[in-house]
Amino acid sequence: MAALNTLILITNPHHRMSIIPQAVLSSSNYKMRVPFELKQGQSRHFHKLPSGLNMEVIFQKGHDKIDEESRRPPLVFVHGSFHAAWCWAEHWLPFFSQNGFDCYALSLLGQGESDSPAGAVAGSLQTHAADVADFIHKEIQSPPVLLGHSFGGLIVQYYLANVGNAKKTREMEHSHPYLAGGVLVCSVPPSGNSGLVWRYLFSKPIAAFKVTRSLAAKAFQTSLPLCKETFFSAAMEDHLVLRYQKLMTESSRMPLFDLRKLNASLPVPPMKDSSIKILVLGAKDDFIVDAEGLNETGRFYGVSPVCIEGIAHDIMLDCSWGKGAQAILSWLAVLERAD
Repeated sequence: MAALNTLILITNPHHRMSIIPQAVLSSSNYKMRVPFELKQGQSRHFHKLPSGLNMEVIFQKGHDKIDEESRRPPLVFVHGSFHAAWCWAEHWLPFFSQNGFDCYALSLLGQGESDSPAGAVAGSLQTHAADVADFIHKEIQSPPVLLGHSFGGLIVQYYLANVGNAKKTREMEHSHPYLAGGVLVCSVPPSGNSGLVWRYLFSKPIAAFKVTRSLAAKAFQTSLPLCKETFFSAAMEDHLVLRYQKLMTESSRMPLFDLRKLNASLPVPPMKDSSIKILVLGAKDDFIVDAEGLNETGRFYGVSPVCIEGIAHDIMLDCSWGKGAQAILSWLAVLERAD
């Protein structure tokens, strides 16, 4: 497989920097038994981390738009538990590339077709954020917008807390390169998921039982109705739920976190650089992250959350995926004008 480790830069007549792979340097030893077939214009690469392990990257180059003089920031997508790079590649990578953004979807270690580290779990907030930072530092030539879903949003929050104070430079004292912005999509709030669990136990005990059975006991992997209720809207077609259920089951061969160690590292520290723009995006029908969790994240970053009606937790895969994508696109347009 091609690698994204040795790169050449190509400047087109409109001064947009592009990244293309130059050499075949690495490959993952793991192949999903239920593969995600890449869409037209997408390519799969493997970024070699300092540990020697390879991280899967699905790339889709942005199409040139009418306003070709504008340099749109690259978008880097980080998935949550039971998912991998494919969850972004299904709908959102084609959408945002059509709107002129170079898109990179990562599979965290132990997920998707990335290599697995030694141990029982894939890593920690610190190690996952460091892997994302290494990818951005070595492969991305201008400050990207970093987008994270669910527990991936918590990783993005930890990354944001460790970006240095200097503005718009690639090298930072904490080794987390500068960002053009951050998007938290149905994200676990800065305090973690314990508040969500306790609220469910007291206010929605049946829902609490279902979500615990679905996620902690992984019952979503064998029950189609429970998978649908956990991640998708009621209007989602069963054949699509079944397809994603198989991909989720195959993607997550080891837990993303040790939850006890994760809780010990929370809450996430605040950002040092308050100039980085943040979008907090939620879903009205989210079965996992409730309205208070969404509002907590908004308060932490001093922004008003955007809550999309008629869509569930897997906002990028749900039948109304375009609603969330359009909300992010509108926010990106404001971000570009601000620059």
